Amino acid sequence: MKKSILILFTIAYSFLNIQAQDEKANFGIKFSGFVKTDFFFDSRQTVNAREGHFLLWPAAESLDANGQDINAKSSFNFLSLQSRLSVNITGPDAFGAKTSGLIEGDFFAQANDNINLLRLRHAFVKLKWSNTELLTGQYWNPLFVTDCFPGTVSFNTGTPFQSFARNPQIRISHDIGDVKLLIAALAQRDFASRGPDPSNNNNTLISSDFLRNSTIPDLHFQVHYNLKNEESETNILLGTGLAYKTVVPRLFSSDGTNKYKVDEKLGGLTALGFTTITLKPATIKVMARYGENISDLLSISGFAIKEIEDPVTGEQSYTPLKNLSYWTDIQSNGKNIQVGIFGGYLKNMGTKEEMSAQTNNVYGLATNIESLFRISPRIMLISNKTKLACEVEYTSAAYGSAYDVNYIPANTTTVSNLRLLMSVIYSF
Repeated sequence: MKKSILILFTIAYSFLNIQAQDEKANFGIKFSGFVKTDFFFDSRQTVNAREGHFLLWPAAESLDANGQDINAKSSFNFLSLQSRLSVNITGPDAFGAKTSGLIEGDFFAQANDNINLLRLRHAFVKLKWSNTELLTGQYWNPLFVTDCFPGTVSFNTGTPFQSFARNPQIRISHDIGDVKLLIAALAQRDFASRGPDPSNNNNTLISSDFLRNSTIPDLHFQVHYNLKNEESETNILLGTGLAYKTVVPRLFSSDGTNKYKVDEKLGGLTALGFTTITLKPATIKVMARYGENISDLLSISGFAIKEIEDPVTGEQSYTPLKNLSYWTDIQSNGKNIQVGIFGGYLKNMGTKEEMSAQTNNVYGLATNIESLFRISPRIMLISNKTKLACEVEYTSAAYGSAYDVNYIPANTTTVSNLRLLMSVIYSF
């Protein structure tokens, strides 16, 4: 009896051990990333994040008592906080799909107060069937098209002409021949909408509450068409997409003495079209985007009060601010030397509907800029895992001092910034 039990235990142990070895053989972890140091000089003060590292646009004029522009002062900085570590995970199949995951962090942090501290950049699980892929977790907003984004040296990656945000999401893509369909539902975390702050005289607040209180995720749909020609070593990607986001600006209004519950919502539509043309000598990328209330994408946008619907409770209706942007990026495909150039233009189109005559409240990002223009040539020297890069980024912003009924800035003054950027990048 004891001998039989011993034999059964030995067989069971051997079976479990073999099974564990098989699972271990299907499991893998791969580390990757890069160390990057940026050295940059700006010809004037700028609107930026992380001590100037993430450049948005030049700061508006700020005149002193003698009419001198305080912001007409140059600056420089050296930073390595873009350095990044990625953990790529593969494992055994699940539900008939190939499984993988990724956790990625850098030292950019969420604000200047905790700069240089590790932050979560990407974290997702992916299930891949033959023609369908499911992604759940934090990843690029679908409006940041990973197959069509600028190859700038600057970490801003063409922002604000290019959408820039990472969101917790559920994303499903399905391939039908050369066509890929993509649908996604997003929440907000590090990149959130702007709206009124009830605790601070309704000044602008950045918060995911505006989207969360709508109980409707940020919804996306895209179509990609990919055409390859292996003989000529060319590839053409064509794509278009729509996104619709609903926010709730307030849960209550206050007259200073009493509070009143209000039922307020605002919707905003975003549309884009793009192409990536990959040739043997160079890659050409082009994108156009129309956006409503997309300050969460670090774009010049937001919303305004349309009218007061109920004078007793103070309930209001709202209208989104619109903009239209275009950008083009061209880069050579050399192995040791790559040269490229990025160009972008953004136009502030004001509110979708006429604003209220009773109030002039606008909530958003840089809503006083009428238009932006940028051009930035670059060169990269590549040797194995090391890159030496240089980029000259010229950005011009037209700030308005007056507005029409659709809050389009007028009586503009143009200011410009020239950034000289050098980077050393070591990948692993």
